[in-house]
Amino acid sequence: MDNLPLPLHKLAVPGPTLASMIQRLSSSAADVDGLLFGHVTYIAPSTLPDDSAHSSPVSQLLATISGFLCFPSLLSFYDSLGRVDPSRLSSTTHLIGWFSSRRKTPLRPSIREFCVTRSLSSTPNLPLPIHNSDPESLFAPSIFLLFTTPLQDQFIQTNQYRAFHFQSSRPCFNPLSIDVVNIGPAFRGHYGSFSPTSALPFLSCELRSLTPMNEDRNEETLIGMKQTEKDQSLLDTCAEGMQVGRLSRLIGPEATNYTSGLEDLYEKMLLKTESLARLVEASSAKVLEQENHDRKLRYKVARSVGVE
Repeated sequence: MDNLPLPLHKLAVPGPTLASMIQRLSSSAADVDGLLFGHVTYIAPSTLPDDSAHSSPVSQLLATISGFLCFPSLLSFYDSLGRVDPSRLSSTTHLIGWFSSRRKTPLRPSIREFCVTRSLSSTPNLPLPIHNSDPESLFAPSIFLLFTTPLQDQFIQTNQYRAFHFQSSRPCFNPLSIDVVNIGPAFRGHYGSFSPTSALPFLSCELRSLTPMNEDRNEETLIGMKQTEKDQSLLDTCAEGMQVGRLSRLIGPEATNYTSGLEDLYEKMLLKTESLARLVEASSAKVLEQENHDRKLRYKVARSVGVE
């Protein structure tokens, strides 16, 4: 069931999701498999050509894994011949494919995994709609993700993984590149089709009248501002004139001009810390001396009471 206008370009998976999958597969006692959930979206390249005569960039089809379901053993939703049983699928919402994990085997699909993927992609009522596309465009759950470990024993635990896209028009597996999605400019294309789902909070724009309640609020605001100014003055006293605004100049080409000032501030803070430690040491000695004196007095009082 390949009713896609464009072939699948790549597969994306968030870093925490991939780490959770690897941890779950590594902690299992035997080989396991499971289902992959997510969505498929058309994304437009973020780079635009300067030449107006240049042809417009072609959209790409991206599949994103948003969750997974791991079964405790193999043959969980299919039989030994690779035939999928729809009644054994716990959930078919946003199903984009499945995965298999096996230890010390080559990183290539087996005949059974090929049969399972072909059966899963041809199962009715499973294709899901493609975002930013025509409602008639559907994507069959035809993604297969394989996890293996090296054939030789490793001193460090190593996990290998590879993604494939099954095409039923000419039954074969096409390798897919995998993007581990994180936050940053390099992954801006993954968020190009973002649309907010929550409404903005209601903001009251009415004019406030001069009422006793508003006057009390204004007084509370002034008190808070005065307290903030007092705290800032205390910080300035401790920092010896090094305001927070000057810290922004420590980054950039002008940083070398202000490094010496920061070093002087650091030396002054060390001197204050040393003097404070000496004061604490002297006060501790006085407290110990006073305790010894009180102990002697109590001893004398106790002896005088015993003689009487």
